[in-house]
Amino acid sequence: MSIFNMFDSGFKKRNQDHFASIVRVAMSDGVITENERTFLHRLAAKLNISEDEYKVILKDYKSHPINPPTSYDLRLGRLYDLATMVYADDVLGEKQKDMLERLGIGLGFSTGNISYVVDKALKLVNAGVDKDNFLDEIKNMNR
Repeated sequence: MSIFNMFDSGFKKRNQDHFASIVRVAMSDGVITENERTFLHRLAAKLNISEDEYKVILKDYKSHPINPPTSYDLRLGRLYDLATMVYADDVLGEKQKDMLERLGIGLGFSTGNISYVVDKALKLVNAGVDKDNFLDEIKNMNR
């Protein structure tokens, strides 16, 4: 196996695991709404997840680990994706917020401030900020 294939394989696996994490949020209330399904399809395309892989992940999303990125910016990007999913159906359920906090801890955010970070993330997404502004706001929320 070439270095390129090993890198490509690891990259694909991380994307699948990230996608499975977002499916967890969508499934936290037991159903995937039409808005969530639309978001999942869009995200799957962005992450280069095939239709077959998409179906497998939907059936077996709990078997995928939450792999936190080493970069703070990448962790914030994943938090943005997850927070966006929570608001995809315009209903913020307590189970979804709890799931987002658990996934945030899995992404490497501190248990001591995860509630604060998730609250800020959800407020920003609800306000409609784009990803770049989201990253900037979260990075500078303690100033």
